Amino acid sequence: MPQAPYRIETDRLVLRCWNPQDAPRLREAIDESDSHLRPWMPWMDHEPRSIGEVARTLQRFRSDFDRGRDFVYAILDRTEENVLGSSALHPRVRSGGMEIGYWIRSSDIRRGLATEAAGALVRIGCEHLGLDRIEIHVEPSNLASIGVPRRLGFTREAVLRRRLEMPGGHRGDAEIWTLFYSEHHERPAAEISMRAFDAAGLALASPR
Repeated sequence: MPQAPYRIETDRLVLRCWNPQDAPRLREAIDESDSHLRPWMPWMDHEPRSIGEVARTLQRFRSDFDRGRDFVYAILDRTEENVLGSSALHPRVRSGGMEIGYWIRSSDIRRGLATEAAGALVRIGCEHLGLDRIEIHVEPSNLASIGVPRRLGFTREAVLRRRLEMPGGHRGDAEIWTLFYSEHHERPAAEISMRAFDAAGLALASPR
């Protein structure tokens, strides 16, 4: 698989590979959003963690990113001073596909930021990584998250029972939304303005 861009700029956001020094700002964003994230994110079962533990997690994210194993991005404002959330392209989908995940801190929800970030990653997946399929998996009662694939032009394919890892070790239903490369140019995701950059900060042209 080609290497994902290390930095992506949209109209309002900067998405870039996490670094260990981001740990204090990420810790602040998670603390502020505890009640917002805890019902949906299984990793919240391990929170709160020390800044050192968070830094080690970010170090692992960076290592996986460098090796092309998993692409987890910080979502920042354009000043890059504030952590607004996180989004990722996960290699959980076989046969030329990847899954997009996302969360936004509680003080910045309802601004369309998850849609903007996920839309940029759709373009990265289809135009830079050569993916044929992008999926988003959402627990059916998480209406805010379901709004993201709907707004980006994904197609709701199925609900798979007890497939989604949930907090507390439980399994939730997974609503599967899919967008194919062959159709993404005609969907709202293609309208997300973005620029991509490699690890050296050089702008990348879309190869597809």
